[in-house]
Amino acid sequence: MKKFFRGFGYAWVGIITGFRERNMKVHALVALTVVFFGIFFDLTVWEWIIILILFGMVMGAELINTSIEELANVVKEKNKLDYEATRDTRNLAAGAVLVTAIVAGIIGVLIFGSKLI
Repeated sequence: MKKFFRGFGYAWVGIITGFRERNMKVHALVALTVVFFGIFFDLTVWEWIIILILFGMVMGAELINTSIEELANVVKEKNKLDYEATRDTRNLAAGAVLVTAIVAGIIGVLIFGSKLI
């Protein structure tokens, strides 16, 4: 049981480490802005559920992207590779974040746009 709870500690360290990255800070700022507008526009419970799922998806994708980039750095340095050797891996991971963020943005526009109309 001790190992189980220790895993939560490692996960929190990972989240905190992720917030050292610029992109994660940008995602957090966008999330705070969305929360502000969500309160202002008095979102429904279901709209909040959708927004929270999107926050988790985008930030989770960013954490996975950051871990892939860190691993690519280790592989590159250990094997004395050039950047191009890990470029596709990095680009694929970044692309996953971008797709998630674009879809979240579109859904956000639909939710908040309906409030403006």
